[in-house]
Amino acid sequence: MNVSDRLRCLFSATVEEQEESYVVELPKREIQRDEIQANDTYHVAILSSLSPDATATNTNSENDTPKPPVAKGERRTVEIENLGDQGDGLARVERGFVVVIPDTDQGERVTVEITGVRENVAFATVIKRLEYDR
Repeated sequence: MNVSDRLRCLFSATVEEQEESYVVELPKREIQRDEIQANDTYHVAILSSLSPDATATNTNSENDTPKPPVAKGERRTVEIENLGDQGDGLARVERGFVVVIPDTDQGERVTVEITGVRENVAFATVIKRLEYDR
């Protein structure tokens, strides 16, 4: 399956019937991570359920949340989409997962090495500067 770079969150939910429509509840943690904003409009895709085996390999068993799509020591080529409050570059990888990269500029394309991974964010250092997209 090809996953768009624009994907901002991924979660499992039950589709519930409510009067003349169906409802999917968005977990509050997705909004708390600043991936999406309340009252904005988004595209939603509905996929069939994963088998229990497939879910186990893609989630942390403790709380059933997806595992980070990057690992410490991994190298990635990314584009700096914007700058954080402290001036660090921010890039997004699969599922909209944020990677924080110091000493970069918006629009810059860099190869980075992941130096730390948390549940909802990773940190990286620049290995090579490739080009600017200005």
